[in-house]
Amino acid sequence: MGELRVLESAVKKHVEKGGLYAAICAAPAVALGSWGLLSGLSATCYPSFMDKMPPDVAKGESRVIVDGRAVTSRGPGTAIEFSLALVEQLYGKEKADEVAGPLVMRPCHGEEFGMVELNSMAWKYDNTPQVLVPIANGTEEMEAVIIIDTLRRAKANVVVVSLEDELEIVASRKVKIEADMLLGEAIKIQYDLIILPGGLPGAQAFSKSEKLVDLLKKQAGSSGLYGAICASPAIVLEPHGLLKATAFPALCSKLSDPSESENRVVVDGNLITSRGLGTAMGLHSA
Repeated sequence: MGELRVLESAVKKHVEKGGLYAAICAAPAVALGSWGLLSGLSATCYPSFMDKMPPDVAKGESRVIVDGRAVTSRGPGTAIEFSLALVEQLYGKEKADEVAGPLVMRPCHGEEFGMVELNSMAWKYDNTPQVLVPIANGTEEMEAVIIIDTLRRAKANVVVVSLEDELEIVASRKVKIEADMLLGEAIKIQYDLIILPGGLPGAQAFSKSEKLVDLLKKQAGSSGLYGAICASPAIVLEPHGLLKATAFPALCSKLSDPSESENRVVVDGNLITSRGLGTAMGLHSA
């Protein structure tokens, strides 16, 4: 990116006009820093790129740093906070708080993220785990992508499966995602984990899919690992008797047993559930 002169020129012109500019992960160092756009400012970036920051940049380790019109952040795990900082710069704190509420963000990153484990079971896979992640029109795209990305970073074989008639789905914020295969083909494979992202009407499509529900019931019945986040615990698992869990706050009233619903992540035997987009990273750590 640092060598793309057309982009460099466009960003510099934008900055000269007093525009807001931002970068995350390696980009603050290899792009903004190398272009001289962080000189005299405080900034942060991905930890292993900190030594590539120019010497006239005050390097910091905060998750997000706002200095004047420049906003920088550290990496994938800080992307939501980074995005909310941009919302605040563009619209003000009230709008940022409004957007942050439904994301179920952690109030303070120094605190425990609220995971509870019930009926503990030992899990160990000698081979590469096979993971099924279904998607449908209206699936929450960030939850789906975070699930897929994090598990693939852990070297799991993640199969993304469309419940629609074609591979491509249109997610809840109109982002298009292309699956690896259709559900009819995917049900022929045995999985170590089935994990459902949330979002509406995506979760409703999951609940109405007899093939997916049957697969989940077989997974649960064989003590296979399965899980869900956001709307899916309440909309998919609860109606089919597959749940003791947490869920998106607005849907916790639909749980027959909401006793653990305030926890950000609940592990109950072979079931893992979580509350929403802001808890998605915690779901994968479980």
